[in-house]
This record gives sequence, C-alpha cells and structure tokens, in this order.
Amino acid sequence: MSEPVSLPRSLGGAPTYRRDHRKADGRMLHLYGRTSHDLPLQPESADEIAQGGEIRHHPLRNEWNVYAAHRQNRTFKPSAADDPLAPTRPDGPETEIPFSDFELAIFENKFAAFHPSAANAAELAGITSEPAKGACDVVVYGPETTGNLHSIGGDRRQVLIAALIDRYQTLFDAGCRYVLPFENRGDEVGVTLHHPHGQIYGFERVPEIQQRAIDAFADGYDLASEITAALPDYGLGETGGVAAFVPRFARFPYEVWIAPRIRREGPWDCSDEELEGLAYWLGEVTRRYDALFRQPAATMMAFHAAPAGGSENYHFTVQFYPLLRAPGRQKYLASVEQHTGTFTVDVMPESAVAALREHEK
Repeated sequence: MSEPVSLPRSLGGAPTYRRDHRKADGRMLHLYGRTSHDLPLQPESADEIAQGGEIRHHPLRNEWNVYAAHRQNRTFKPSAADDPLAPTRPDGPETEIPFSDFELAIFENKFAAFHPSAANAAELAGITSEPAKGACDVVVYGPETTGNLHSIGGDRRQVLIAALIDRYQTLFDAGCRYVLPFENRGDEVGVTLHHPHGQIYGFERVPEIQQRAIDAFADGYDLASEITAALPDYGLGETGGVAAFVPRFARFPYEVWIAPRIRREGPWDCSDEELEGLAYWLGEVTRRYDALFRQPAATMMAFHAAPAGGSENYHFTVQFYPLLRAPGRQKYLASVEQHTGTFTVDVMPESAVAALREHEK
C-alpha cells in the first residue's frame, strides 16, 4: 500500500488523505479520509476480471450505447453477511475492501462496462462498433451497511467531494473525455447493493445528453440568470453561494438541482465555501426527499460538469431525479417518454417546491 497523500482540496478545515492499494486481482483501491489509514491488510484473493465491453453507434439517435454481457453476473442483493462493500473483518468473509475499517473507499468496478484495457468489438456490417474504453469506479460512502448522503454527516460528505475532485483529475489525465459521478438509490432504480454507495463513469466520448448541454452553454445559455429568476419562488435555499432549487423546466416530479450561483465548470472550479455548501445540500436534499415520501426515496443523482479541457460558458450542476411521484407511487418511464424523450410530468414544479419547503428543518 502506498504512503498517504494529502489532497490539495481539504474542506472543513482539516486535511483529506488518500492511500492507494493495488488489489490482488490488479484493480486499484483508494482509501480517502481525515486519517492517513494504516490498518493492516486482510487476506484477499484474485478472481478473473472482465475488462469492459463494446460500444455501438445508434444511427438514428446519434448516440453510443455500451454492451457488457458480463454485467449479467454481477452481485445481486446479497445478504448483510455477504455485503461486498463492507470492510473485511478478521475471520469474516472477504469483501472488496481488504481492511477492517475505512472512512471512504473508491475502487475499480469488478463488473465494469468501460475499462481502459477494453480491446474487442464485434465487426457488424453497417454498424460502427468500438471497444468500450473508459473507467468505472465504485464509491463506498463508509463502512456502515445502512445510511444515505444525509446520514453519513457533513464531514464525510466533504471527504466525498474532495475524493471526487481527485478522481475527476485522475480520470481526465487517463484520457477520459467526460466524467460522471452518480448515485442510484432504491429498488425502484434497480439497485443491487444496498450498502450506501455511488459510482463514477469515465467516458472516452462525451455522451449525447451532456454534449447537448455543452452546446447550449456555448450558444449562450445563462444558467446563473435562470437560478436568480427561479430562487424567489422555486428555491429551497442557498448556502455558501450554492443554491438548491426546483427547475421551472423539470422533467421529473420533485426534481431538484444544486448549483453555484456563479458559473463554475465543475467542483474543482468551486471555492471552499461553495464546496461546503454543496456538501450541505447533498445531504439536505436527500433528507427532504425521505421526509416527503415517508420512506428512503428512490432517486437518480448525478454531477453534471464540463468535459476534460473545459467548455465555453459551462455551468456545473448536481441533478436529482426522483423515481416517486407520491408516497408509494412510482414514476415510470413509459412508452412516450422512452420513445420520444417527451416527459409527462405529473407534479407541477410550483407544487413540488412547495411540498419540499414544508420539510425544511
């Protein structure tokens, strides 16, 4: 295991350290936290690891989709005793993290759709296909087997943001054109591991949806002005120069965006005060969803930042898409949404922000 490295971004008045460990199967594991982490390594074995799939171009949608058949065999809702994201305890089962404790861990996904060494793609007449090069990380919020972005606490969220900034830079340097940290939460989203965690995908190509946003910003769209216009009636609040609000053009019921008031390209571009505000709202939005829906709320959350090398006028956001439209009622993406991209929104943004405001602390 490497010597601890102090990260350049240390939020909350305390340093954040990273230690690197190459697992027995060759994948990298990175431990992040306020301490330098010197626990002894627990036993680990080396299994064969799939190295990505392939991407194929869709000629009518102008998008690249990834095909990774090996993901069919990924771990599916294991028991608490077989939790692969827990620490490996002495005399306990082997997990992905071969240490008896940790603060926050990021490691290469064992069932990666994208991989830097991906080398094969089918040759199909009339279809453009390529190896699915890139990266897939798993981000484990802590050793606790239950919890969420609110319950892990503000200090851990600050460590998480410092770690994500570190991974952005590493993956950009490794050749990824676009990096997307995200979280799937809840059975309704299809979560197969309930241990609190997120993921990071590094794309060799900028995905089509993100490219549309890049083009819109380059053409002059001003999100800062939209936030200012939205805040009086659609805002949940502002902390450290970072606002949380319901977009007036939301596609999902109770959709919420978090964004700095001043245009920033990504979290690496934010001030310490803004990052502390971001850490606050990641937890607070999660808390409000759970209170609103009276259950752990199924959500899809992602960081939308500029691509490698930057992008003209780009404005960083974190976007939450809930998969519930009311307590116990799921929002399904049915035929019209899937086939046309035209969403039917059952809850007006005006009603959504009013409901979320009711659950302010």
